[in-house]
Parts: sequence; C-alpha cells; structure tokens
Amino acid sequence: MEKKTQDLERIPKEKFEFAQLDEAIHDKKFDTKTRGFFADAMIRFRKNQSSVIAAYIIALLVLYAIIVPIIAPIKMDNKDKVFINTPPFIRAIAEKGWGIFDGAVVHESQNETQMNYWRGIGIETGYDPVVEILGTSETVSRYRGKDKISYFYKMSTNRYYDTGVVYRVFSYNEFQNIQDWQNETGIQVIYPYVEPESINGINDNPNIWYEVDSKGAAQLDKDGNFVPVYSTNAAIEGAPYNSIRIAGDDGSYIYSVRKSGSVQARVCYYNYYTYVNGYEPMYILGTNSMGEDLFCAIGVGARFSLIFAILVSAINLTIGAIYGAIQGYYGGAVDMVLDRFADLCSGIPMIVVTVLFQLHLAAKVGTIGAFLFAFVMTGWIGMSALVRKQFYRFKSQEFVYAARTLGASDKRLMFKHIFPNAIGTIITSCALVIPSVILSETTMTYLGIVNISDFAGSSIGTLLSKAQSAMTTSPHAMLYPSIYFALLLICFNLFGNGLRDAFNPTTRGVED
Repeated sequence: MEKKTQDLERIPKEKFEFAQLDEAIHDKKFDTKTRGFFADAMIRFRKNQSSVIAAYIIALLVLYAIIVPIIAPIKMDNKDKVFINTPPFIRAIAEKGWGIFDGAVVHESQNETQMNYWRGIGIETGYDPVVEILGTSETVSRYRGKDKISYFYKMSTNRYYDTGVVYRVFSYNEFQNIQDWQNETGIQVIYPYVEPESINGINDNPNIWYEVDSKGAAQLDKDGNFVPVYSTNAAIEGAPYNSIRIAGDDGSYIYSVRKSGSVQARVCYYNYYTYVNGYEPMYILGTNSMGEDLFCAIGVGARFSLIFAILVSAINLTIGAIYGAIQGYYGGAVDMVLDRFADLCSGIPMIVVTVLFQLHLAAKVGTIGAFLFAFVMTGWIGMSALVRKQFYRFKSQEFVYAARTLGASDKRLMFKHIFPNAIGTIITSCALVIPSVILSETTMTYLGIVNISDFAGSSIGTLLSKAQSAMTTSPHAMLYPSIYFALLLICFNLFGNGLRDAFNPTTRGVED
C-alpha cells in the first residue's frame, strides 16, 4: 500500500484532470444510427448469395408473367389448327444455320419419293423445308432378276415450311381481297390449281403439282426436273384471277375452281397465315397440341399460378395467425379444443376436398371459388401450428410480464408484443407456402381434377397436361413449361431459406 502511495506521489499534479467539472452528466446519443429489425435482417439476407440470385430470378419470372401476355405478338386466343406442336422458330435465326429456333423436326427413313415431295414444296413455294440431311443408308433388293438399290435418308425439316400448300375455300370477295394483298405486298399466296386427273387421281395432297405415277412418285424429265401439271382448263375456273402469277406462267394457268357458291384454291399456308394475321408464323417457344403460342401461354398460366398462390397464402396467414395466437396465448382447455379441431381438419385429404368441392360447390361459387375454398379449408393448419409454437415461446418472457403488469390487455399483448417477435418466422413460412400452393395447384390442373381454362385461359399444370400426349414427338411442349415451373419452385425455396436465416433472432446484430 505504501509503495502505491509512493508511486502516485512521483506523478506530477498537472497530469491529473477532472473528466467532468461542473457539468451535468446525461446519456449521450450513439454516434451511429440505430438499426431496425428488418434492416438488420436485410443485411444478413444480402450476404446469402444463392438467396439473392433466387430473388432476382423470381423477379424476372414474375415480370415474364406480367409483361409477356401483354406484349406477345401472338395471343392465347389465336389458336392455329395447322401449326400444332410445332417447335420454336425465329426465321432470322433459322436462316443463320445455327441449329436453333429453326422449327426442325426429324424424319426417319425417307425414301426417294418422300425426298422429292419435300423438294417439290421448296421449289413451288420458295420455302425449302429440308433443314439438314442427318444420315443416308441403302438397301439392296432383287427385282425381276436384277439388284435394285434403294436409298433412305434421316433428315430434319422445317415444320413451318413443310406444310407447303393447302386447299382453302373462299368467297368471291375474299378471293379478290387476297389478290389485292398479293399485288400490294408481292407475296404469293394463291397457287395454280391442279386437277386430280393430272396426278393419277390423287386429290387429297395439294402439294403434288408435278407429274407422278400411280404410287405418287415424281416422274422427272431427262434433266431430273419436275414436270408441272397445273390446270389450264378455263372451263373450271371459279373466279377471275388478276394478280401476280408464279414463274413460268404465261397467263394460261387456272388459280381457282368453283365450289358450291364459293371458290377453292391452293394457297401457300405460310403466306396465307401472314395475310390473315398480319405477321409471319414465328413461335418463339413453339406451340402445343391446341395450337397455342407457348411463349404467351406460359406467361398467362404463370400469372394465374402466382396470383392464386399469393391469395391463398394471405388468407391462410390471416386465419392461421389468429387461430394460432388464441391457442398459444390462452393454452389449457382452449388450446386443447382448438387443437383437436385442427387435427380433424388436417385428416381430410386435400385431393378429396378438391374433388368434392368441384362436384358440388363449383356450380354455386364457380370453379376458382371452389378451388380456393379447398385450399383454405386445410391450408391454414400449418400456419396456426407455427404461430401457436411462437406464442408458447414468447408469452412467458419478461417483457410480456412487464407489459401485463402495466395493464396491457390480452389483445395488445398478443398482437403488439408477442406477434411482432414471431413475424420473422411467419414471413419465412409464407415464402415457403407459396411454392407449395403452386405445386398443389399445378398437380390438380395437370391431373384434370380442376379445369380453369375458361376462367384463366391456362395454367402451368394445364400446359403440362396438354403436352403429355406428344412428349416423344414434341418435347418442347413439355420442356419449356417444366423449366419455368422448376425455376419458380427452386428459387422460392432458396428465397425462403434465405429469409429464414435472415430473420433468425439469434443472429440479430451479427455482421460476420
């Protein structure tokens, strides 16, 4: 003790200063700004890169569902009966020869007759349907004592071009309107008529405009060229033709034939589609079995799925939060009675509820109303159980006792003190409920239990159901809706996991 006193005596007096002299001591403000609960959670959320990326993808998918049905050139109600299950096609890209968006479909074992058929379409219309020869094989057969070699080709054709020419019946006025459009645009729609007698009685294939034998095989000239057999019989012409003519026509070809007060003509369907709609038949993601543009249909279907899922989640949150809060706060007999009722509801299979409601309730409240009631009937149970657990967790905390001592009512304790502390977990649960609802809704519409086409136009489940019958020949009809659906579910789950970690109260204020 004496040594410490001696040490202090050695220190000069001028080194001693009063820290506080004749001043009142008050609490000072922090130099840094206070951080709220949500701001703190956002900081932690931004550090989860997978969740942030998922949030951006969700935003893009939502924008797709909102914007694409509005700006898409081909709308849902424009269903083409010819271009069914056609692959994606963008003409500008297809002409580059990159092997994408070329509308290609693969044909196996095409013989010479079929190869000439495709070649004939390209020569007449100017749209060559042959995209690529993928392989060639040959077989040797014995015919009249001689070996005959037959060649077979594996090839791909442009589905939009290989339709070629089709028969169409027009009124005299419409026939003249097409001619006027041809003169204005220089695009050939109407092609010369071919009499069945000129092609050995084949009257069901408008793409045969050249000389063929009884089996439909092209009879080429000595130079290997087709021999045109366009009709020149003026007696059968149905309406005057005063528009552009094909190359080689000296004015003698007939372009229509009378048909019960109308005229029948051969038209290039690609150009006829352009005439009718005002744009070329280019489907960015192809079409499905109904002739619907998938680019627009996916947006329409996703829009319904997202709106429906958010609506269901909001209703279930409201009901579940109130129900679970009452259970967790009061406990005892109240909790037991309400919990038994929730157990009773949870024992009813969702699919059974949906089927019954569609059979008996849809007539009164509509298909969507019955579908919504089916989800709400059992969907709130999980949310109520979550809220109940949170209330059991927080109702015995000191801040609740303090608020009760100061005279706070039960309502204020429940929704001003306890509920805000559970909001992080509840928000996370809502984010994870949305993909669950989308999955259930898609499953129901895919199985055909619920048909929402009349109300919403389409849904992801409906698109997948329509594509099921053509998965092997037109995989794109199943692929693109599936990709959108998978991205939506995966990203919502990653987003929900990020929210769960961000709102975890044990990590509040943690920077690293």
